[in-house]
Amino acid sequence: MKIYTKTGDKGSTSLLSGTRVSKYHPRLHAYGTVDELNSWIGMLREYADAELKATLLEIQETLFSLGSHLAVEGEVKFKMPEIPQDGIEKLEKAMDAMDEKLEPLRNFILPGGHVSVSHCHIARTVCRRAERFVVELADTEKVDEFIVIYLNRLSDFLFVLSRKFAVDFGAEEIPWNPNARD
Repeated sequence: MKIYTKTGDKGSTSLLSGTRVSKYHPRLHAYGTVDELNSWIGMLREYADAELKATLLEIQETLFSLGSHLAVEGEVKFKMPEIPQDGIEKLEKAMDAMDEKLEPLRNFILPGGHVSVSHCHIARTVCRRAERFVVELADTEKVDEFIVIYLNRLSDFLFVLSRKFAVDFGAEEIPWNPNARD
């Protein structure tokens, strides 16, 4: 199978349902950003222990499923991947387990301190962008509400993961001080 089809050379692409749309269509913003997020999650796996790698891999699988649902307009003639309805609960349990080992959060913290922490924050902000694009799409087209909830919870997970990595790699969490310049 060839990777290139040449069908997108004039600025349009085909959704999974066969509909051709512009490459700036809101669906492409939504699932393209979910795809970008998936790549960042793959980067985060490089810093993780075996248990966390398994969690991140499961998140990547879920993101592929979400992306495929976002890439459909109307009906399809094939079985779509299932969206794992327990995904939100799994994210919450993983956050609770990480949070038990962290100091209570008393301030906003500045992203950074270690490359793993920075990568978590980049993934978190890409996740927030994906969430915004999905919400925007849902204003005009049918979108499974689970997708928005999952992305919202995933951004929280990525924030907690950044704090876990800060501890794991000995990075200082620098609190944001809005009056520091005064």
